[in-house]
Amino acid sequence: MLSCGKFHFDLARPLVMGIVNVTPDSFSDGGHHASTADAIAHARQLVSDGVDILDVGGESTRPGAATVSTQEELDRVLPVIEGLRDISVPISIDTWKPEVMRAALAAGASMVNDINALQEEGALAAVVGSGAAVCVMHKQGVPQTMQQQPHYTDVITEVSAFLRDRISAVEAAGIARDRIVIDPGFGFGKTLAHNLALLRELDTVCALGVPVLAGLSRKSMLGTITGRDVNERLAASVAAALLAVQRGAAIVRVHDVRETVDALKILNAVKRGEQ
Repeated sequence: MLSCGKFHFDLARPLVMGIVNVTPDSFSDGGHHASTADAIAHARQLVSDGVDILDVGGESTRPGAATVSTQEELDRVLPVIEGLRDISVPISIDTWKPEVMRAALAAGASMVNDINALQEEGALAAVVGSGAAVCVMHKQGVPQTMQQQPHYTDVITEVSAFLRDRISAVEAAGIARDRIVIDPGFGFGKTLAHNLALLRELDTVCALGVPVLAGLSRKSMLGTITGRDVNERLAASVAAALLAVQRGAAIVRVHDVRETVDALKILNAVKRGEQ
């Protein structure tokens, strides 16, 4: 079970989270939906395509990305969230800033997706009383430098230990377990070998006992493997999503919603036939 405010998912099937980047510089779709009207139209199209959750972000966290001010981030995301108040799926706010969390939740968001795992001062307090779901992610370093020299002794053990500690901290703050999602953070301070190890052994992360979100869509690891440019990674992204789900992921965060939804329908039909 996953509770996102008034929305509840039994997780009998994997969920698709659709990316709505209201940014000029995101690695794949930067500038494509940077205006409020374009972002809202894109979000509504994703709902038509079968999305389960919309993830709205106003600050790029790609490797090397610069931070933006709190006010600029608010100016980007709040009009979009407010323009989607009537939407039939939950809205997630992709931010690490407590001020943006509070404002987005007040505007109608029902999930917080935080690459900083709610470690910023005030982040837990911003979410605890809202009823919103939270997604806490592992990363090594900060976006500006995280891909320069990532190093682990044992990436599976270290990522799992961090996420286990964050689950405990989030629960201790008063956020119920059915509101918690974890994300191993593919591409966030990881080499290709680290990413592949995490995907190969994702069931170890899933064993922590809360839903796991996998964000692999169009990422550089797929480009390294296939030799494809960022906007030519549809097939690789769908394949990666299917592999993540087969290894236990409850949510996949993707750009290409319609194609991922269709692929998961096939997978789910085969699984039902096997049962």
